[in-house]
Order: sequence, then structure tokens, then C-alpha cells
Amino acid sequence: MRVLLTGASGQVGHEIERLTPTGFELLARTSSQLGITDASAVQTAVSEYKPAIIMNAAAYTAVDQAESESERAWSVNQIGPANLGKAAQSVGAVVFHLSTDYVFAGDLNHAYRETDSTGPTGVYGASKLAGEQALLAQLQRSLILRTSWVFGVHGKNFVKTMLKLSNEREELRVVADQRGCPTSAASIANCLWELAVRYQKAGDLQWGTYHFAGSPACTWHDFAQEILNRALQSGLLDKLPALRPITTQDYPTPAQRPAFSVLDCSLIQNTFGICQPDWRVDLDKLLEELRQD
Repeated sequence: MRVLLTGASGQVGHEIERLTPTGFELLARTSSQLGITDASAVQTAVSEYKPAIIMNAAAYTAVDQAESESERAWSVNQIGPANLGKAAQSVGAVVFHLSTDYVFAGDLNHAYRETDSTGPTGVYGASKLAGEQALLAQLQRSLILRTSWVFGVHGKNFVKTMLKLSNEREELRVVADQRGCPTSAASIANCLWELAVRYQKAGDLQWGTYHFAGSPACTWHDFAQEILNRALQSGLLDKLPALRPITTQDYPTPAQRPAFSVLDCSLIQNTFGICQPDWRVDLDKLLEELRQD
């Protein structure tokens, strides 16, 4: 079965390519090789390759920068998925699309379900929500996977930032009043491939929007504490910096983050039997990969 991957150079795209199972032929395209904002280029690539599945890992993900580069963010995050949906429709392909917890306002007191009202607080979240809607408007046979707090061995992420800063500073100040679900890029890739295998076997899926994120929920400060402790145990760090909890107000950013963006992942488990990964296990695997490098 042929799969076209867009955004192959990103955290998740890198893992999708690395973890391609047998039985699939993957055409991986980076954003420089195939920009999803170019409708003509997308249509040409899809018409020529004729994939059964398009996996879209391409996105504008610079949350703060999006506030000052809104046109670019909207182009990639909204127009891009619409282009992919239209091209997929023309060849009978389906689309697996990655989205984010930032489509929510972050003001609930329970984990967000797929049916809960959205209310993004910044350009990034708003453009990603618009991308979901644009894709579904073009292609009913779409599967949207919302995830959160992505980390991996490839690209920039919170884990690698914490490790870098720990070698440079005696003290780290980390926000302790935002709560969410760290999720490894490898687990996201494995989830998408599991869905692809099911589609290959059955020729159909229960389409729609699903949440997939790591467990247990934690704050950024909790996450940082685990990163540093486990890095010390694995030999990646020689000593621990002091880790100070701070509030969101203590660390102002151009984009407002949701204070609570924990995702309820029961729907994907009940529908497909796909369980939430333990991000601490995935973190240990990542640290081991970094140690071997």
C-alpha cells in the first residue's frame, strides 16, 4: 500500500519514516520538497504517486512566532490540509492529519473529549482548528489525530531544551501551572501506522477526530523534573540544576497557552484498542538514544 508523507523532516515525520512497517511503500517528502500550501504541486505529486493514504505531518508549529507570522501559520495550517484533502479526493486516497491540544481554551476541569467545545487562545491553535475543518470539508474519509507536548530524538523539543540548559545553568525556572500530556513522536508514529494497518486490512476506518496523548498528565515542571532525574540516572547529566516552579505570569510569552489541555483518549482506545503510552517509558527510550549518540 502506497503512503505519501508530508512534513518528513519534522519530529513526527521523522519517526513515521523510520518506523514504516512492511507492507507499505512510503514516499516521504519534506516541506522543501513538497510545500503543502502549493495546491498545484500537491495535486501533481498525488496524481503521479497515487497513494492510498496521505499522512500529513507538515505544520507551522512555532507557537509564539505564529502571533507575528499569522499569514504563514494560516497558510500552512489551514490551506495546506485543504489542498491535501482535495488532491486525495481526486485519486480516492484517505488522509491522516495531525492536530493539537491547542484547539482548546484550557479552562475545563476535566480531560478534553473530542466532542468538547473548542476555543483556541492564539494564532497557532486557531489555524490548526481551521485546518481540521478545511480538511473535513474537502474529504469525509479523513482521520484527525489531536496530540500534545510532542518530544522526540529529532528536532527541537522541551526534553532537548531542558538537557541543553541543564549543562549551561545552575538554576532552571519552569512553569508549574500549565497541565497537559507529554507525547513521544515515536508513539504518535506507531499509532498512525497501527491505523494504516487496520485500513489496509479492512479497506475502511471509523473516520473523524481522535485524541492520542501520553499518560499520566503533568505540569511542565513535573515533566522537567522527570527529564532531569532520568537523565542523571542514565549518565547524560553529571549534576542536577536547581529546578524552580514558576507561574505563567512569571514567564510571559507572545502566545497564550491553555492552562489545562489534558486530552481524554478513551475514544481511540474504545474504537481501535489503541492505549495511551506512558511518556516516562518513552522518555527513557529517548534518553538512551541520545546517550548512544
